[in-house]
Amino acid sequence: MARDGARDRGAALIASRGVGRCAPSPAPLRLTRRGRAVVWVLGIALAGGVGGAAASAQADGPVAATEVRRVEVAPGQTLWGIAADVAAPGEDVRDVVLELMALNELPSAGLQAGQRIVVPVG
Repeated sequence: MARDGARDRGAALIASRGVGRCAPSPAPLRLTRRGRAVVWVLGIALAGGVGGAAASAQADGPVAATEVRRVEVAPGQTLWGIAADVAAPGEDVRDVVLELMALNELPSAGLQAGQRIVVPVG
């Protein structure tokens, strides 16, 4: 029986210290006057930044159309040779070859006799 009394005193001691109790729920978040001012200033700054970025955005204007003419590929003629004929003085022929490939949507620089391609005029 002495043991039962010690057990009861231990249980009372634990209960008095609050062990086993749930912690109180935290208070809801409350902003001070300064906190509300900071939130407003940040919101206005964010809105100004988004508005400024939107105002500075510009679309490109219409691209001028490239004037072209059709050429029928003769036997033995290459894209490099056609590009060399079309290239302006001082213009790199490699760039013209790439332009012709893009303009005619060619998968490679290979051409066949009788094939019709477009080349820029000038």
